[in-house]
Amino acid sequence: MKKLAAVLAFATLSASGCAVIGSGPPSGVFYTGVKGVGPATQAEVSDGVRPGPKQGQTCATGILGLAAWGDMSVDTAKKTGGITRVDTVDYSSMRILGGAYVKNCTVITGE
Repeated sequence: MKKLAAVLAFATLSASGCAVIGSGPPSGVFYTGVKGVGPATQAEVSDGVRPGPKQGQTCATGILGLAAWGDMSVDTAKKTGGITRVDTVDYSSMRILGGAYVKNCTVITGE
């Protein structure tokens, strides 16, 4: 019984994307409804020397690798910060208990 429980736990974590940390928006086995940045995201970035004074942030959340929701796209971060010119694009991630709760955010600066 313990062996079966260990195999099921490993399969759930592997299938849920919890094994890949910081690679993009959270994903869920039973539900996923997110937008966001990942390794292939292209963003317009100015050639300015320093970041603009405004900041915009948007996040996506996942629970137990079973459900995920949110919009962490650059366009939404621009809207939340009132930004028309993007200077920097950053990414932050918070995980609790190895992925029981995941919150990934896109943070941009600009004018």
